[in-house]
Amino acid sequence: MAANSEPEVQPWKGLFPSFSLSSVLSGPESQPPSTTTATPPPCLELLLTERSPCTNFTMESIHFDGGFTLFKGRVSTQDVFSFSNSDLVPGKYEGGLKLWEGSLDLVKQLHLQIQEGQLSLRGKRVLELGCGHGLPGIFMCLEGASAVHFQDFNAEVLRCLTIPNVRANIEKESHGALEMNKVERNIPAEVRFFSGDWSEVHQILPHVCGTEYHNSSGSSSEQDACAGYDIILMAETVYSISSLRSLYELTKKCLSRPHGVIYMAAKKHYFGVGGGTRQFLSMVENDGVMDASLTAEVVDGSSNVREVWKFSFK
Repeated sequence: MAANSEPEVQPWKGLFPSFSLSSVLSGPESQPPSTTTATPPPCLELLLTERSPCTNFTMESIHFDGGFTLFKGRVSTQDVFSFSNSDLVPGKYEGGLKLWEGSLDLVKQLHLQIQEGQLSLRGKRVLELGCGHGLPGIFMCLEGASAVHFQDFNAEVLRCLTIPNVRANIEKESHGALEMNKVERNIPAEVRFFSGDWSEVHQILPHVCGTEYHNSSGSSSEQDACAGYDIILMAETVYSISSLRSLYELTKKCLSRPHGVIYMAAKKHYFGVGGGTRQFLSMVENDGVMDASLTAEVVDGSSNVREVWKFSFK
């Protein structure tokens, strides 16, 4: 599964009407390969000005049925990491240059939740974990969130893809190219970028709760309250069994309580690697501190079943 092969994704069928898109970096049956333990890169905060010029970078439009368009860049792993045929390289690269279907599912569902009045972004702090292209976070930024923080395993992904995507979408809203200082002034939210492994990146994130959440009384109490992130977004982050625990523990450290929510888009099963929504849900259920509800199921007849789940503290 080469990261620079780009078969066209089929339109949605079933729950949602179809939307058009020029191309995405995932095939209908593409799955990340298995990984082994390796030393993760150091945790870093990157600035909006740290956009890196990457050769063969192109920008494309994704048009959604809701009447809005997002821009996304395309860049190959050969240009950024000097290898061309791997979506995962332990300790080096975690598939962030590929646009997975779950990112589009999540944007569509967030738009629907906003339209139906189930999600309000005014004054909200948002964290997108494993952001890659960052389309869900960019959408939340444009829709009025007060702060959007993007996290990816690789600093190179943030420099070569996420940051250029943020800039392109802000310039789109401003109807033209802008100088960097004007881009910063036109961003409607506090935008920050963080790289690092899920087991360590909480050490540099600005909004982390200092104590473990407990639900011994069956309901949230004032002493449990913490000013973490109001909304956490995750798309295609649960493919690897080995990383599920660190991902889940990170969400509990970062999610505002008692009213924070997590939106997770992923495949039901990632065949061959053991992960999927069912494995993550089992972990959440066994922990007993969060409720889970299915908000969308995407069945297009040509790929694995994809789902969008919503989590909140009990």
